Amino acid sequence: MDIFDKVAKRMGPIGQHQKWSHGYFSFPKLEGEIAPHMNFRGKEHLVWSLNNYLGLANHPEVREADKQGATDFGMAYPMGARMMSGNSKYHEQMEQELAAFVGKEDAFLLNFGYQGMVSIIDCLVDRNDVIVYDAESHACIIDGLRLHMGKRFVYQHNDIESARKQLERATKLTEQSGGGILLITEGVFGMSGAQGKLKELIELKKEFNFRLLIDDAHGFGTMGPTGAGTHEEQGCIEGVDVYFGTFAKSMAGIGAFVASTQELTNYFRYNMRSQTFAKALPMPMVIGLLKRLELLKNNPELRERLWLIATTLQKGLRERGFDLGITNTMVTPVFLKGELLEATALTMDLRENYGIFCSIVVYPVIPKGLIELRLIPTAVHTLEDVQRTLDAFSEVSEKLKTGYYKEHQFTMA
Repeated sequence: MDIFDKVAKRMGPIGQHQKWSHGYFSFPKLEGEIAPHMNFRGKEHLVWSLNNYLGLANHPEVREADKQGATDFGMAYPMGARMMSGNSKYHEQMEQELAAFVGKEDAFLLNFGYQGMVSIIDCLVDRNDVIVYDAESHACIIDGLRLHMGKRFVYQHNDIESARKQLERATKLTEQSGGGILLITEGVFGMSGAQGKLKELIELKKEFNFRLLIDDAHGFGTMGPTGAGTHEEQGCIEGVDVYFGTFAKSMAGIGAFVASTQELTNYFRYNMRSQTFAKALPMPMVIGLLKRLELLKNNPELRERLWLIATTLQKGLRERGFDLGITNTMVTPVFLKGELLEATALTMDLRENYGIFCSIVVYPVIPKGLIELRLIPTAVHTLEDVQRTLDAFSEVSEKLKTGYYKEHQFTMA
């Protein structure tokens, strides 16, 4: 068989819908200045789908730093991988500031978040080691697990007793193999908004010998008294052995970092293949990231504003009877009951008639019969944006309950 012949039959659960969904539900184009109000298909929309928690994407100081970095260095600088010829004092400064901020001895810059987590797992464990991980771990963790040649055990989401049972299994195996145990969870689960139970997992170290790696993509910059992360929020900085954060959420940038002991961080520097054999993070991005981190640390009002918008939105939705699941963070999932055609009709109604753009999640990401509308509050949304959204959600929810979306389908303008 020609390997290309399989493509038509295996477009995947999302790709199978691409002929009618492309450009609208998948790969939509939001245009104009990055802001809560942007253009979609020629019309202004109130947008709740941007990973811009602190509103730094268009902050004037950030824009100026990005511009100055490009002017001073161009996009090519530094040339080469960090280990060979692509290092700079700015990359090292960023690492030192990040380590101090998240409470670790050292940090290592990574070119991308998704690839970063995959590479951390690949670098840290070998075939004799066992990985224990949360059932709702992000795709980047799952892909890292796929590279692992040893055993892996999954525990039920945020279920400490389930984690204990899997650690028992892992311990028996490692006693035979001579390997170690790595437990992986998230600080903030991006789909549900739930915090990982870090403190409870760390308590399990009294019973088992393992190391804890957390993916805090959504928690870095948003959680904790200073924004250092979910481990700060829960008061367990020391118990987290390996901390991973990205710049794509609160920092509105590109790249990521891993922070740990100086010894382990140096091990990553010299053994992480995705960094050893890849060009260094471009200088304009690093210069811009230094400014973003400065603003994040020195302007707590940005985080306070984010939480004002998030809590007002969530309180209003709950008061109107909406199911937000178990979120205890700024991530705001709204769960409704309905089928795929109803989900698409409802989403199009929100966009075409209410001018509200938010992400839609359906089966197979969530169980059949459920619709998730995922809202991402930011510091640059307004209370008026919140009120407009509450009113619109009340109306479309009533339409859904009365069967309106079973009878009325919408066409793309």
